Amino acid sequence: MHIPDAFIPLPQAAIYWIIAIIFLGLAIKWARSELNEDKIPLIAVLAAGIFALQSFNLPVSMGTSGHLVGGALAAIVLGSPFAAVFILTLVLIIQGFIFGDGGITTMGANILNMGVIGGFVGYYSFQAIIRIIKNTYLSAAVAAWLACFIPALACAVEMAIAGTFPLVPGLVAMGLYHAIIGVIEGIVTAVVIYLLAMARPDLIDSDTGVVTT
Repeated sequence: MHIPDAFIPLPQAAIYWIIAIIFLGLAIKWARSELNEDKIPLIAVLAAGIFALQSFNLPVSMGTSGHLVGGALAAIVLGSPFAAVFILTLVLIIQGFIFGDGGITTMGANILNMGVIGGFVGYYSFQAIIRIIKNTYLSAAVAAWLACFIPALACAVEMAIAGTFPLVPGLVAMGLYHAIIGVIEGIVTAVVIYLLAMARPDLIDSDTGVVTT
């Protein structure tokens, strides 16, 4: 899902950068008000874990790739979609500038897809689903699947707007791969939240299933 340089024309890439910067500013504001001594180590662990998860790339047709995202995990565990924006931005900056995974001009689009869309879809779908089925882990798994699948579709739409590849084949390729990858993401997300609940049950809100530090 990492979009390389030259896949999006610079004027379009600039628009995505502007959107990403706006959300990053809101995420920094969240971090300043919400982060404390208990959450800072958790931020570091989540960032490292998401970085590792995204390192396993599967090639998708038309030049892009599929992988786990981690936006839902960050948003659910820390109780805010802006946590996903904050953490995914850090991860994407390191990947782009140091490891060459994803473009620099297209980083705004990558932040938008994985951090913003992934984080907001993951967090709010989790909040909606858990009210219906009352199960933290299943709710997290379904939300994580959606937070993997929907950003992939958004990426395909952006590529179509850019003229990089046709809309329907892009939606099919990206959607199919990430529908399958999303199952793995859902399982990983549920397991991580379960392990966190077992290790530190005092951090988990019994009603929302999110960290309450």
